[in-house]
Amino acid sequence: MSIPLDHATRFEQTRRSRITLRRLAIWISLGLICLAAFSALTLMQGIDRQLRDVTETYAVRNVARELSQSLSQAEASQRGFLLTQNPEFLEPYRLAVSSIDQRVEALLQMTADDVDQTGRVRSIAGDISGKMAEMARTVALVQAEREDEAQSLVASGMGARLMSEVSETLEDFIAEEDQKLEARNRAIDQTRVGLVGALIAALLAAAILAYALLSRAQRQVSDLAQRQRGLVGLNEALEAEVAERTRDIEEARAHAERERQRVETLLQDANHRIGNSLATVSSLLALQMMRVRSDEVKVALEAARLRVHAIASAHRRLRLGGDLESASADEFLQAVLDDISATQTNQRRVSIIGEIDAINVSARDATTLGILLGELVTNALKHAFPDNRKGTITVRLNRDNAGVVTLTVADDGVGLAADHAVSENGLGSVIVRQLSAQFGGEPVYTAGDQGLTVSIKLPNLSRAPAAPVER
Repeated sequence: MSIPLDHATRFEQTRRSRITLRRLAIWISLGLICLAAFSALTLMQGIDRQLRDVTETYAVRNVARELSQSLSQAEASQRGFLLTQNPEFLEPYRLAVSSIDQRVEALLQMTADDVDQTGRVRSIAGDISGKMAEMARTVALVQAEREDEAQSLVASGMGARLMSEVSETLEDFIAEEDQKLEARNRAIDQTRVGLVGALIAALLAAAILAYALLSRAQRQVSDLAQRQRGLVGLNEALEAEVAERTRDIEEARAHAERERQRVETLLQDANHRIGNSLATVSSLLALQMMRVRSDEVKVALEAARLRVHAIASAHRRLRLGGDLESASADEFLQAVLDDISATQTNQRRVSIIGEIDAINVSARDATTLGILLGELVTNALKHAFPDNRKGTITVRLNRDNAGVVTLTVADDGVGLAADHAVSENGLGSVIVRQLSAQFGGEPVYTAGDQGLTVSIKLPNLSRAPAAPVER
């Protein structure tokens, strides 16, 4: 067993060494590419600067030559005017003189960053000013018909000396610019060579990187193919196991659903049977009420019948939700109200209106809440509308801002007399008080100008459990 283990260890070490070398080669290639790109960018910027310098040098040389030509043109026009006194020579003379100042100013601006060349231009400017003054003086003397004085001034040689100095200085200036131009051209050639070298290095590094990546990709493809072949069997086995477990889960889910439906059916049937049994009791009480002659007994039997009917209605109308633990208050209580309304005599002389919010309550509390509501509405029907009086009973169930459920039953019947309060010992009041106490509430009776309002806060009314999330 040790020989295969040593072989596997050496193979793993060799593989790790190759991976390290590959990574090192890739990083070196990337570094060379980045370095070549940075060098190329730097060299391109240098070439741009050198091209700008060359362009500026050409511009300075051109302005210097134009200045020399303007001086020569001005001097030639001045000599022609002195010799011939022909005014036609004055026009080119003036044009040349006006351009000289502009070109001197241009040279000063263009050589502002070169101290030596700026000094030469300033020296030229002084000599040019002297030469211009000499030429202007001779032209003025000739125009004043003082040719002898003009000839004497020319013969003195001052103008020729100034012109010679200006010409020499301009030649030196232009020669200096030529040297700069030559040096900059050489620098551009060197930069171009460096740029080509950087590009070659970048291409070489890119080729190395591409080869390394290609080799790595080929090896990865080969490894993936081998692993895929190995995973095919595992995948097939896993799929078979998943399919088997899925079938088991589906069967278990179907069985659970059947059991849930069976339990729901049993619960609904039980509630319905209880409701029917209570309805039978209610009918028996009604028959018994028809046989007695005492009004007091009839009233007691009628009250008992209505209470039994309310309980029966609550059981029959209870429809549980999908979780078998909750019911919707609006559907359930509205059905209870409809049943109570249907039991009225005299063609439903009292209208019962329900304003019930869609509040989910637990199944345990739903029946009790229905009995409480039935007791309140039955009491209103019994006491608020004597002598077959017509009216309306309004039932509200909602949550306040604090989230507490409030049940309100209001009628527009005869209300309470000023000297008559709600009996605390009456059977209806006792039932309402005890049922309210189960939810942590207490009935509050409010007598208005017309009718009576009973309001009960139910802070302990259980909320329905959250419905499970289907997967």
